Amino acid sequence: MKIKIVAFGIAKDILHQKGMTIDLAESKTLGALRELLYDQFPEFEKLKSLKFAVGDEYRTDDFHLREGDEVAIIPPVSGG
Repeated sequence: MKIKIVAFGIAKDILHQKGMTIDLAESKTLGALRELLYDQFPEFEKLKSLKFAVGDEYRTDDFHLREGDEVAIIPPVSGG
């Protein structure tokens, strides 16, 4: 199952690109995608938090993805 990834902030720096497509073969949850990203890009585990949005809504790790979903990676945000 192919999932489109869109990265923002430091997540874009970790991926070295703004977007990519990932093939999620086994489990189809957002948690499985998170683990796959941690395996392929260990720098993500160093972040204090990492949120995911599918469509226009933040989703939890138990959210079931579907073919063609677009997942936004939202890293921690700081402001001043």
